[in-house]
Amino acid sequence: MKVAAEYSFHNGATALARRWQQELDEVYDAIAAVDAKVCRTKISREKTMPGKQLNDPKALNREFKRAFQKLGWETRRVGCSYSDRYYRPGFKDRASSRGAFREMDFVKNKLGVEVQFGKYAFMVCSLCAKMAIFHNLGYIDAGVEIVAVKHFADQMSTGVSRFEQFVWDLEKRGVSNIDLPMLIIGVDG
Repeated sequence: MKVAAEYSFHNGATALARRWQQELDEVYDAIAAVDAKVCRTKISREKTMPGKQLNDPKALNREFKRAFQKLGWETRRVGCSYSDRYYRPGFKDRASSRGAFREMDFVKNKLGVEVQFGKYAFMVCSLCAKMAIFHNLGYIDAGVEIVAVKHFADQMSTGVSRFEQFVWDLEKRGVSNIDLPMLIIGVDG
């Protein structure tokens, strides 16, 4: 795959160049190691493109996992223990966090990386919730979000998040006091 676009959010590019240049070089190496052509295995059943051969996001994620693990990056998973203290009487027995967890795709030297080829809501969740949560837990200090540019997203199922919409939203949203320095990388196959 190729890096087609980059967006520095909350001075992300500067922070990464200053503190995580080696890790950032590895992110670029991992992206380059992924061959999107081998992930073009999904046959569409959507009305708008029946029978069209598409890139399979699950296969892409497996390829990214292989590439990052080869470079010593680790997946970080934390268990969730949900409270029942907000439940009304008579409903507490319905609260359960059995098996619940949050997961960051890749972490190395307090830099977190999320690869997102899912629906738009998951991309926003990565930045607005997951990055802040993993920072508050002491696992990361900055992040990288890898997403498809429109050209590549058009080769997947409808509704896949895109670099362009993410950047537009971030520019209109602005920076919050909980935001970490982030580099948003748009990739193309």
